Amino acid sequence: MILGVLFALISAFCWGTASVLIKIGLRDKTPIIANQIRLLSSSLIYLIIFTIGGNFQEIGRMPLRYHIIAFISAQFGFVIGDYFYFSALKSLGVSRTVPITSTYPLWTLVWAYIFLGREITPRIIIGALMIVFGIIIVRQTEVEEHADPKGILYAFLTPISWSIAIALMDWLSNKISSLTLAGLRIIYATLGLTATSIRIFPEIRKVTPTEMAIISTAGMLGLVIAQYTFVSSVAMLGSQIATPITAINPIISTLLAILLLKEPPNWKIWVSLGLIVPGIWLLTA
Repeated sequence: MILGVLFALISAFCWGTASVLIKIGLRDKTPIIANQIRLLSSSLIYLIIFTIGGNFQEIGRMPLRYHIIAFISAQFGFVIGDYFYFSALKSLGVSRTVPITSTYPLWTLVWAYIFLGREITPRIIIGALMIVFGIIIVRQTEVEEHADPKGILYAFLTPISWSIAIALMDWLSNKISSLTLAGLRIIYATLGLTATSIRIFPEIRKVTPTEMAIISTAGMLGLVIAQYTFVSSVAMLGSQIATPITAINPIISTLLAILLLKEPPNWKIWVSLGLIVPGIWLLTA
């Protein structure tokens, strides 16, 4: 029980730290280049893990439709969704972006209700309303600060794209082992992004060793360590306990952004977090 809680907290801390590192790595780089570096380095780690653990045998036995769904999920999650996410981080900063992008559980429930007939309980309604009010407060803050409208749009599109990826991943989660599914989605995301943005590879040569190290570390924290510890936490505690614990991720991201990136704090951001984090907990508890 204690180990499961610890793993969930590690996941939240890794995701929060990765957001700050990505913001640092994006200072002089486009979101596509940063994402390409992050995915390539993470894919290499998963390939090594798969080689040692024998996961390629499971991958070879998977039906073609599983591969297609995993590929589509990867594109919505790590290519399209993360492009919006990186763009919003670069434009708005961590503390203004993360509260909005952390609302993906709300959108996931919307798709589950529409397509899977999931029941909507009073607890879910209350949680959804808290999240909506929190988003409204963040939106007012960004308007007052004359934030880039494009950055705001990217922040809102991010959780929608992530939620589609999660819905597809959920369908596969009972058919493929967690580690194989996590790594396969990262590898497929790398292939998808590489195929659509091969023209930017000459730009990657201009990335400094320091930038490469920062972005690759963000990938290792967010896509490898956090995913592994989260899957392990779910296995030990169940998703109904593990997911609410990781909902503290926006608070960690905001604190690190204020402390390390010197992003100016705003009391409305803290009020919005006070609504969004408990709202996510109500949706997923």
